[in-house]
Amino acid sequence: METPASKLVVQNLRKSFRSQRSEGSMQVFEGVSFSVQPSEFISLVGPSGCGKTTFLRILDGLIPHDDGEILLDGKTVIQPGPDKGFVFQDSSLLPWRTVMDNIILGLELQGVDKRESKKKAERYIALVGLAGFEQHYPHELSGGMQQRVNLARALIVDPQVLLMDEPFASLDAQTREIMQAELLKMWNQTKKTVIFVTHQIDEAIFLSDRVVVFSARPAKIREIVKVGIPRPRSLTVKRSKEFLDLADHVWSIIQDEVLKSMGREREEGVR
Repeated sequence: METPASKLVVQNLRKSFRSQRSEGSMQVFEGVSFSVQPSEFISLVGPSGCGKTTFLRILDGLIPHDDGEILLDGKTVIQPGPDKGFVFQDSSLLPWRTVMDNIILGLELQGVDKRESKKKAERYIALVGLAGFEQHYPHELSGGMQQRVNLARALIVDPQVLLMDEPFASLDAQTREIMQAELLKMWNQTKKTVIFVTHQIDEAIFLSDRVVVFSARPAKIREIVKVGIPRPRSLTVKRSKEFLDLADHVWSIIQDEVLKSMGREREEGVR
């Protein structure tokens, strides 16, 4: 059986920033390579400061890389474009625009007729569960609702890949879990290819087909962990032994990297 061509391919990616404290440079990534299949949900985790957000912005074309190649549908990524949707940690909604007008912003920038844009937006407003809130302004919405608008705004331009940078980090614990379940429902309907950055190991496992675990800086891929838990998933799966074993495994990798960056080793039997 022939396997589908990869949707996104990262080959030997390298990136460094010039240090402001010295004449040298700070290496962020060293030879990062992996591929993502169509409709696959991938999460990126790793020690704080390992460059996950920088990596996501490089994938979008917002930041140039030093060496290597990024291919989306076989084409080199060199700049942002409608083939990639980016969901930021903060909702980044325009406060003077309503829910409807925020969602259709991307289509407006593409020159799509406003009447056609609004008609298309109705589908995504329903998809993210905000029917009835079309004329509300961002300050009238909860944090979770604002992120739903942000997600609809990214989806309406029909990107080939959705890049999500800790979109639920600012939400309270209960809302965050609800949004995780809602995101999976939306993903199941749209089947978008998703690259999701998070600090939360349980969030990464619950959402993903695979979890890419980065090392401490300069970042390399320590392991790509396959999540074999069947879909569809409910939040109750987080209490299963299979889930907890996966979370423990990913945490042990990250813990080792953090301790290594501090010049220490994990004590035997300590987690």
